Amino acid sequence: MPVKLAALTAVLALGGCGARGAPVCDTPSTLPVPRFVSLKFGEVYARKGPGEDHRILWVWRSKGMPLEVIAETSDWRRVRGPDGVAAWAHKRGTDGRLTVMRVKPGPLSMRAAPRADARVVAYLAPNAIAALDKSEGGWRRIKASGETGWVPAAEVWGAGGPTPCRPRED
Repeated sequence: MPVKLAALTAVLALGGCGARGAPVCDTPSTLPVPRFVSLKFGEVYARKGPGEDHRILWVWRSKGMPLEVIAETSDWRRVRGPDGVAAWAHKRGTDGRLTVMRVKPGPLSMRAAPRADARVVAYLAPNAIAALDKSEGGWRRIKASGETGWVPAAEVWGAGGPTPCRPRED
């Protein structure tokens, strides 16, 4: 009986929180804006405005590519890609999984520890997408092609830290 009570208490305590116990934000999704998301599918339409009646500007074709949500409605997200250009995408085309992308030329050393002098374990190629595993100061632990390593946050795009939000006004 005590175990069930503890579990119920934990559920009740977290009931008013946003993602991962964060404060609920005053946005349609209750998540902070700006924030990073990734493309959920290999084909997502970028539109001029928030609705299917708006013109398609281009099609993103890079599943997992990081995008920064800069505005939102209940169903649409105004997102900015690594090139800095913004468009609207339906929320079903985005995923909360955090990824990073190497947007600078040349391969990036992935290191065994979050230090510039740590052993190189792999390289992240230009335009490659990697899963963001952990943030520690100015370093990001990433996973790509079965390899895990640390890279400087400034060397990848999508590696923004947590975005604070203001408490929801009810």
